[in-house]
Amino acid sequence: MRVRKSIVVVAAVAAVMGGVGAPARASVAVPVGVTVADGVDLVGARNFRDVGGYRTADGHTVRTGVVYRSNKLSELTEADLQRLVDLDVTLDVDLRNVVERYDEPDRVPAGTRYQVADVVSLSHGLRFHGNATVTLVKALAAGLFNGSDNLGQSIAYPFMVDFVGADYAFGDLLRAIASHDSGAAVFHCTAGKDRTGWGAAVLLSLLGVPRETVEADFLLSNEKLGNPKAVELSWLRAAFDEVDHLYGSVEVYARQGLGLDDATITALRTRLLV
Repeated sequence: MRVRKSIVVVAAVAAVMGGVGAPARASVAVPVGVTVADGVDLVGARNFRDVGGYRTADGHTVRTGVVYRSNKLSELTEADLQRLVDLDVTLDVDLRNVVERYDEPDRVPAGTRYQVADVVSLSHGLRFHGNATVTLVKALAAGLFNGSDNLGQSIAYPFMVDFVGADYAFGDLLRAIASHDSGAAVFHCTAGKDRTGWGAAVLLSLLGVPRETVEADFLLSNEKLGNPKAVELSWLRAAFDEVDHLYGSVEVYARQGLGLDDATITALRTRLLV
């Protein structure tokens, strides 16, 4: 049983790292009538963009200039670094694993606080909220049913919800954003589309941004990366389906899965909504 569980988690971890399977099929178009937030062009980080600018279901707007999402920051130019200074980015949360961080360390302005929130870390053990084998089989079946050309990512997204280690990472990410009151924050992985994509989806959902807008933000990675097959919507929906299965709602997932307390959720909304 231990061997089987290890095989399952290795497959899931490899998928989250972005190296399993063929390229994704063509993505679903951004829904009509949904306005996505403007990005900030960086030469060395094509998927860098503002998380703000979106309207919430209750009429608020997510503040711009507070939180940014990105792909890896290891290739930033001197001009890019100055742009981060101009944007007052003073917190960098890295969702990548130890190998990625060693091979391609971040380049950020001097004085920027650096925090690791490794989504695939085993430092909290090899634990899942449900039966990992069942989750794997369900995700594989869903990927086949949806016609995904990248079954690895079809598997990876539900495991970002089911794997306890990922809970710690995404919880740490959101707590870091909530408590950072001296400048803007950026969070990223390697491509800025999967681990970062889920982190942004959870954050926007907690702020009350409608699901179709959250999905549009997710799909924007295809445009930013210049690859219409970078992500597909079925992956994100699989993660939300796992949230519904385990918790019933994103709010409960944030509290029970990610361990956010009332003060943290209130701080996120106070800091990011106008």
